Formats: sequence, C-alpha cells, structure tokens
Amino acid sequence: MCGIAGWIDFERDLSREGAVAEAMNEALACRGPDGRGVWVDRHAVLGHTRNAVIDIPGGGQPMAVESDGRTVAAISYSGEIYNYRELKKELESYGHRFRSNCDTEVALRAYLQWGLASAEHLVGMFAFGVWDPREQRLVLIRDHMGIKPLHFARVAEGVVFGSEPKALFASGRISPAVNADGLRELFCQSKTPGVSVFTGVQEVKPGHVVVITRGGLTEHCYWRIESRPHTDDLATTVSTIRELLTESVASQLVADVPVGILLSGGLDSSVITALAERDRRRRGADPLPTFSLDFAGYTENFQPDEVRDTPDGPYAWEMARHAGTEHREILLDPGTMMDPEVRRTTMRCQDLPTPMGDGDASIYLVSREVRKRATVVLSGETADEVFGGFNWVHSPQLVYAETFPWVAIGQLVDPTWPGLGAGLLDKGLLAKLDIAGATADRYRDALAEVPHLPGEQGHERRMRELLHLHLTRWLPVLFDRTDRLAMAAALEIRVPFCDHRLIDYVFNTPWAMKSFDGREKSLLRAAAGDLVPRSVLERRKSPYPVTQDPRYARLLCAEFDRLLADRDAPVAPLFDAAAARQVTADPDELATGMGAWVQRGNVEMILQLDAWLRDYDVRVSL
Repeated sequence: MCGIAGWIDFERDLSREGAVAEAMNEALACRGPDGRGVWVDRHAVLGHTRNAVIDIPGGGQPMAVESDGRTVAAISYSGEIYNYRELKKELESYGHRFRSNCDTEVALRAYLQWGLASAEHLVGMFAFGVWDPREQRLVLIRDHMGIKPLHFARVAEGVVFGSEPKALFASGRISPAVNADGLRELFCQSKTPGVSVFTGVQEVKPGHVVVITRGGLTEHCYWRIESRPHTDDLATTVSTIRELLTESVASQLVADVPVGILLSGGLDSSVITALAERDRRRRGADPLPTFSLDFAGYTENFQPDEVRDTPDGPYAWEMARHAGTEHREILLDPGTMMDPEVRRTTMRCQDLPTPMGDGDASIYLVSREVRKRATVVLSGETADEVFGGFNWVHSPQLVYAETFPWVAIGQLVDPTWPGLGAGLLDKGLLAKLDIAGATADRYRDALAEVPHLPGEQGHERRMRELLHLHLTRWLPVLFDRTDRLAMAAALEIRVPFCDHRLIDYVFNTPWAMKSFDGREKSLLRAAAGDLVPRSVLERRKSPYPVTQDPRYARLLCAEFDRLLADRDAPVAPLFDAAAARQVTADPDELATGMGAWVQRGNVEMILQLDAWLRDYDVRVSL
C-alpha cells in the first residue's frame, strides 16, 4: 500500500517542477515509509511514497515503460492486485516483457494492452494514475468497491491528484475550502459517490475510470453492483460462498512481508482467521499472528448496552486457541486515547473532523502496535454489509423507515436528531444546512440507483434496497476511516469479504435465503459451521468496541472546558456553547450506553472541528 500523487498541466512545461511532487510526497509520507520517487515529463509530474509489500527490490515507483527511447506510459500506483501472477502470464503471452515481479508493472502493462478496459481484468483493491504521453491524457482508475482512495481537482490548465486531499493542498494549486454543501456532506452520515467535503475536490467513484485531456474530463463505469436471478439452491449457495471466501483469503495472504489478522472474536474475523490458518498449514508456513483490541479493565467491568451483549476479549482468545495462531491483545487506556498528538494524528490522517473519538484513536493506536510485527493484516470488515449482519436489518421499524436505517436509529430516540456529531451545532447553522433535507435528498438519489429485478416486490425488494444502501453509502464511510487510520501507521488492511465476485454473488441471493435460520448472516454461519467454535458461531453481533471507562469521558469534558474558555476558538461561531455546557456538566453521564455514545460523539465533533479549522486553515463560506 502506498501514497500516489501527480500534477498534469497541458500548457505549462513541468520538466523542472519535481519539487511539487516532492511536496505532495511529503504530505503522504506515512503511507509509504519504504521509499519515495518522482517522475517528471514535459506536462506531467508523478510522485509516490512506497509501503513495500510485493517484490521489495523491484517495485519502486513511479514506474514507466519506454519504447525506442520514448516513454509510452508512466504510473503511480497504490494497492494490491490479487490476480497479478495470472495476469502477468497472460500479458507475457501477448509479448510483454517484465523487468519486475510486482503488481505495479502488471497494472501498467495491463493499461498498455487493454487501455481504459484494463481495470476490468483486475481483482483487488487499487487506485492509480497513468500518464499517457502518446495520447496526452491522464487516466485515473479506482477499484470496484472503492477500497483505496483517489482524489483529484481541476486546476488552471490541468489537474492534481492524490491518495488523500492533503496531497492536493501540498501541491500549492488548491487550498482547503468548504462551503455549505461540503458541510452537509460532512454531517449527512452517508457517502455520496465522487463527492468530497472540500470545495473543488472530487473523488474517482468506485468502479470508475476518469480520463482527463486538453478537451476536458470524461468518466465511465467499468463495474457496478447488478441484479440478476439467483438459481442455486441453499446447499449450492452455501458451498459456493465457502469456495469464494476460501479463494479470496488465500489470494490475500500473498505478500513478501509479514502478514497477520485482526481478530475481534466476532464471526467475521474468526472465519477469516480459520480460513487463513488452513491455507497456512497447507503451505507448511509458520502460524499467523493475530491481534485484538481491548481497553484496560473493559472485559472485567463490561456493561451490556443496547447493541453490545458481550466483550470481545474472551472470544478472541478462544478463537486464537482454536485456530492455533500467535495471538496478542493490545490494551489501550483513556490517557493514551486522549493524548493530544494522537487526536491530532487521527484528524490529520483523515483530513476531516469526525465524531468517532475513541473509535478513531483505537484504530490508529492498534495499527501502530500491529505494524511493529506485521506490514499487512486481513480484516473481517464488510461482512455485515455483504451478508446483512447489522441488527437494524432485522427490525421492521428501521427496515421500512423512509431514510437510511443507520439514521433512523437516532430518530427513534429523538425525531429531530440532526445526525451523529451535529447535535451541538449552532441552531442557526443547523437551520441553514437543513441536514434532514439534505439527507432525504441523498436517500432518494441512492434508492434511484438500486438495480431491481423485474417484478420484484415486497420485503425482497426492500431488502435489496437496504443492502445496496449499505454497500454504496455506508461501506465507503468505513473504507475511508479504516484506510486513513491504518495507513497513518503504514499498515495495509486487506478485506477478503469485499472481493467484488463474492459481493456480486451474495447480493443476488434472495433475502429469504440470507436469513433462512432467522439469524443475522445466516449464509455466512452456514458456510463457516465447521471453522469456528460453537460459542463464536452463535455469538450475537457486537459492533466495534468503544470504551466504557468513565475516565475517558472526564478527560474529554476537561478538554472541552478548555475549548469553551478560549473565546478566539475558530469553532466558536459554529456551535451552541450553552447546550454544550449542559451535556458536559456531568461527565459520568457520557460513559456508557447508546445515548451517552451519541452525546459523546457530539462533543468529539466540536473538538475535532476546532482542530481542523486551526491546522488546515480551512476557509468556510456559507
């Protein structure tokens, strides 16, 4: 996994502008601690920071291919192509001669062979830019589901692009600015494909190719989630899912660096662990390391709430013993998660404020510890979106709410709830943004994209809609978060459940089959019945953990009190100080429970907003 960057100008001579790419590289330094490179041409400069995973000596970037002394294409690439070995053999049969064993060169030569259709041949997670001097065009390509990030902005006579917005700002061609639409995107709790919070910045949509030439910009979709009749019976469906998962896990274990697994003790990560260990034993390799998160005193003092019945720790250890992994538990405490530098890092690596607080800090801190022992880890993320694992998809009241189900949850508590993180915004600002109206617009747009089968009606039709919403509007939020926080520690996270072939197959199984035993993730449980202990198999879904330690809430409120005392705080005009004082008056009320978590998120968001406005010098125009 790496950081990519570039600047294209169709009029200006950029042959001496390598310093711009160096500055963009510096902004992405955490994504690539193993090397940096710059490639310069008359109308293009490409930058790259490398986190070496495949072909350590031969995979340096940016990479170019020449013919008769002239460059025919150059690439800056991030990601992993899991079928790169098969593609390399195919491309060699067409006459391509490789000088490395890395997937970067496979992506580059795939472009030379198939042009804009090259992405259709790739299986993996990837984002890359190809400069084609023959056609005088920049081609930006993002993986099927948008696992890897890719941003760009039109500037003067060209474009700047990069893995993260900070690289675009480092080019000096665009500055951080946010308008009302950007703030709506920030607070609406769903990801609009192709849209960025920052004014003038866009994202390449998942499964899309963007081409930029002197004549303008064009884009086309090479893959999207489609609907088709499912003809397999239940037994065949379960065995097919097992086969697809087995292949996905095996392909994602390939690396020339240490590989581990994030093991929470839930069904999803446990299935990945079991399949990975089976593959490891088949190859005769050493046991894999697994890693889990726990908070100091969390298991001993755990209090069940509306969404969590049990702590993760005991299940993670049981699964590790069952699979025979080398397991490590990473313990975090409130002081570490509230450390100012940790909080600043979690904001800067995402380029945005978020209300997730200890959730963000814990992902980053765990990634930092894991990176000491592994460069790559497999994760169980996305199984809930693919198999229907969220508790809310089994609640008729939430299923048939006329909004995103994750928004409807908050509205059950408070019908006027503006959304996670927005509860302490200034009332005048809330009225101007009309987050409820903006969310409704996004919901209608998302529903319009759902590919229905002819004649599909009733509950099956509605569940197809909900799963499509999860995959296209909720999952991208998680991808953004996980990618940035892990890559801040130079840790590559792979997601076997997000293989687009698995998604295509499971999306088209009827909901009646997905829930055939009345439980969440029925098909995954059936496919994994012989892989995990019975306790793990039967465990009710438990979301990613957040601390219940009252010390964290006290530290958070103390930090907020310092902000309230700062009359010159940039965020002061944007939030309701009186309402905030009421929320933070009793910190212990913010310690446990869903309501406490929501209010804590509101406090976290104001603190992060202030840090964001200070650090990025964001120009806000309303």
